[in-house]
Amino acid sequence: MADDTRMYKRVMLKLSGEVLQGPAQGGIDGSTLTSMCQDVKRLVDQGVKVALVIGGGNFWRFRDQQELGFERVLSDNMGMIATVMNAMAFQDSLRRMGVAAKAFSALAMPGVLEVYTPRAARDAFATNDVILCAGGTGNPYFTTDSAAALRALELQCDVLLKATKVDYVCDKDPKKFPDAKIFKVLTYKQVLEMGLGVMDLAAVSLCMEGKLPIIVFNMQTPGNLDKVIAGEAIGTAIISDT
Repeated sequence: MADDTRMYKRVMLKLSGEVLQGPAQGGIDGSTLTSMCQDVKRLVDQGVKVALVIGGGNFWRFRDQQELGFERVLSDNMGMIATVMNAMAFQDSLRRMGVAAKAFSALAMPGVLEVYTPRAARDAFATNDVILCAGGTGNPYFTTDSAAALRALELQCDVLLKATKVDYVCDKDPKKFPDAKIFKVLTYKQVLEMGLGVMDLAAVSLCMEGKLPIIVFNMQTPGNLDKVIAGEAIGTAIISDT
């Protein structure tokens, strides 16, 4: 049953691939996958439409594999394939929970997933509760943060939720610097001018142009995702200054 108290009704949830590996060193941890899918299902049960972009860092990421000497385009394509693997696993887990979910890939993979186009994804979103957007943007040199921002705008989402392992955006790593300054609200311009590493700055620029709010929050804290959807002041909000 839909919950009319929720603030957001159509959300883009950006997850890193690393969160799926749980306590393992790589790959997908079954209990972690199930738990995250249950979180998404809980939103669906409240009447929220969810679009998902999942990174591929639990399998492959260019910056972590540079010592192998692979050419950048090749390495990025491998990373995009990794996101497809994660999306397929997430889709299957959601479907087994009874959630109507459909995954697309921007990187053409006939016989595996339907190729992403904005029209096809919007049509599918009308009949499915969850859309998974894999394959990044389909192009090298772009991060999955940029893919999440782009897909959120194309799918007319209300907000981009960036799930992290920290409670707030800070001016430096709070795990290394106890005096790190916490930001509860930032404008897009402040993020860009300060070069904060909260997410790819190209993604922030896209959201600024589309006036799409971003909320950076710690999804590992139980209940945080539900609180964000309800409009509670969780994490750091990145918004327009007008």
